[in-house]
Amino acid sequence: MKGTFVGRALPRFEAREKVTGEALYPDDINVEEMLVLRVLFAGRPHARVLDVDTAEAEGLPGVVAVFTSQDVPVNEYGLQYPDQPVLCGPGGTKEGTDIVRFVGDQIAIVVAETLDAAEQALGLIKVSYEDLPVVTDPREALKPEAPLLHPAYPGTSIHPELVFEGNLVSRHRIRRGDVETAMMEADVVVEAEYEIPGQEHAYLQPESGLAYRDEEGRICVVVAGQWAHEDRAQVAHALDIPEEEIRILYPAIGGAFGGREDMSVQIVLALAVQRLNRPVKITWSREESILGHHKRHRLFARARWAASSAGDLLAAECDVVADAGAYIYTTNKVMGNTLLTSNGPYRIPNVKTEVLAAYTNNIPGGAFRGFGAPQGNFIAESQMNKLAEALGMDPVALRLRNMVGDGDAMPWGKPLPDDARGLRESLLAAAEAVGWHRVSGEAEGEEERWVAPEVEPRSGDAAYIKRGVGIALAFKNIGFSFGYQENAWAGVELHGTGEIERVVAYAASADVGQGVRTIVRQMVAEAAGVDVDSVDLQPVDTANSNSSGSVSASRTTYMIGNAIRGAVEAALEKWRNEDRPAVAEYTYLAPKTTQVDPETGYGHPNFAYGYAAIAAEVAVDVQTGLCTYPRIVCANDVGQAINPRLVEGQIEGGVVQALGWASTEHFVEQDGYPLSRNFSTYLMPTIEDIPDRVQSILIENPELNGPWGARGMGEMPFIGVASALHHALRQATGVWYNRFPFNSERILLGLKGK
Repeated sequence: MKGTFVGRALPRFEAREKVTGEALYPDDINVEEMLVLRVLFAGRPHARVLDVDTAEAEGLPGVVAVFTSQDVPVNEYGLQYPDQPVLCGPGGTKEGTDIVRFVGDQIAIVVAETLDAAEQALGLIKVSYEDLPVVTDPREALKPEAPLLHPAYPGTSIHPELVFEGNLVSRHRIRRGDVETAMMEADVVVEAEYEIPGQEHAYLQPESGLAYRDEEGRICVVVAGQWAHEDRAQVAHALDIPEEEIRILYPAIGGAFGGREDMSVQIVLALAVQRLNRPVKITWSREESILGHHKRHRLFARARWAASSAGDLLAAECDVVADAGAYIYTTNKVMGNTLLTSNGPYRIPNVKTEVLAAYTNNIPGGAFRGFGAPQGNFIAESQMNKLAEALGMDPVALRLRNMVGDGDAMPWGKPLPDDARGLRESLLAAAEAVGWHRVSGEAEGEEERWVAPEVEPRSGDAAYIKRGVGIALAFKNIGFSFGYQENAWAGVELHGTGEIERVVAYAASADVGQGVRTIVRQMVAEAAGVDVDSVDLQPVDTANSNSSGSVSASRTTYMIGNAIRGAVEAALEKWRNEDRPAVAEYTYLAPKTTQVDPETGYGHPNFAYGYAAIAAEVAVDVQTGLCTYPRIVCANDVGQAINPRLVEGQIEGGVVQALGWASTEHFVEQDGYPLSRNFSTYLMPTIEDIPDRVQSILIENPELNGPWGARGMGEMPFIGVASALHHALRQATGVWYNRFPFNSERILLGLKGK
């Protein structure tokens, strides 16, 4: 539903500031009498901290204070469950806070007048450790004889998927029909094991922050994050003070992708200000950033799918074990999405899926663009492509035959909450863009057939260049789910005399580079009927706004857009009644969802979904294993593009980021120590590695409850890329690569049968 400003490709409002360097990121902000904070990381994967001797460090000239675990009022935090100490060390009141569980655990913080003094003081802190057994494979961690990495927890009724049995963190499952009987009666069964890697967020801006007392005495933390009010809650909890005494401010943010959902520097900054009443600043190095924040979950899966000779899916069985790493973070919720996506958007009458996550001594797994769906998608779409090959059937035709439609139940017992037209339209748009075409049936009543493109050598191709084209279909929830009452707040002020001359808007939705502050202005202008230049959007600041929720789960446009519409509507009513300036606020509550049954997986877990399809072309040098990418097509049902240019930017960025995960980015941990500690060993795609062309196809089937019909889309372009590349590599090389990244070494080994 396009309007005056909705549907227009307006330029980013902050673009000039970012290009000229005027935009202020946390590390750019300085205040008078500011101290420098540095963190002492454990640097070892599993140990008991016996003693932390800070005397020599405290005596160093220029050092103001050194804080340890005994200085933290409530030494715990965690977005889902508080299982992580703020500082690890002896003397705590909670069991287990003296244990280091991964290399990025924090032991002490030094506050000094200069960076040199702080750095020197870190080297003077003497820590006595008792090393403990290290567990790095989640499958080994689940064995009864594995060392226990955490004390027993009581669990929580809010998150029934949290189980805490030994090292088991969470369990999700679906039980539908009779899988074994269906497998025995099937004409074709395909079985495979998959190993799906982690991924470093690699945002441009490392963790950085500044904290000080504001004019009202609050501890103000200026930091890059994804949910200001949740940051405030966790800081207040650890410091054991009311939330009103903490203020969180977000300036410009240099990327996030889920990597800023969990705490990094917020609590230690606030702790230092609470104790010293002086401004304090910290900026992590790139190596500290890589060691200190979570990664995409690595997981291991075994899948077995069955179909009839006609191409009807009969059964799907999947067992997944995921590496939660040292702490929960959002593992339970990520694995919930893996559960829902690991069987694809298909009609499957018999399903048996088990998704387990285990504690290890690796860097924690957490939120990353796609939030468990890319891993589930790789399993499901790889199985579909293998079934198509085994049946001698076109992979597009197989998907069309089995794709859910209006009213078809998903494996969790409920249909998708719309007609899911976007699934079919996205698939056809992506497939046709790379050359798939229809052939009508010759006999009356015969089904139309789909024919894959013939991948011919190009002019100038050497004999050792082999080409292939692959396809993958993707879906994912929009917004928080599994029974959480999703909500978002917005506030507006309408100023003027005869006409509305200025609109002041408040929305605590972080702009992490995706352009949300631009589309918020567009939606405010559309709703209020004013020019977009009349909208004054206030910074993200917990002091002047309520919670708009996290910038994650592809939820922001959907949720804040509905909150804005409600706030503007209420303000316009006051304006019409001569109540001026007209001030109003509104909290949007999304349609309700439910938890899923812990044994069957049945329930209504989500209120909205996004749909996308990926078609990928590859060219492989079979002598060297080098792979290039002539074109990747992403067709995405976005409901309504509020700003088409920003949507295209999200598609292009998501595709290239996913290509990095699938091809060059190899995050390696060995015995609990990350070997990929900087960008010289963690290889992200450069301009030489990205596709020659990323083709964005926008499909607009309005989402019933979305603002102006918009549905979230930020994660969708990422989800199916690895799956489509897997299929394309099979077409080019004849090899199924069930582990990735698909780097040159792995491709070459596969070609050699290794």
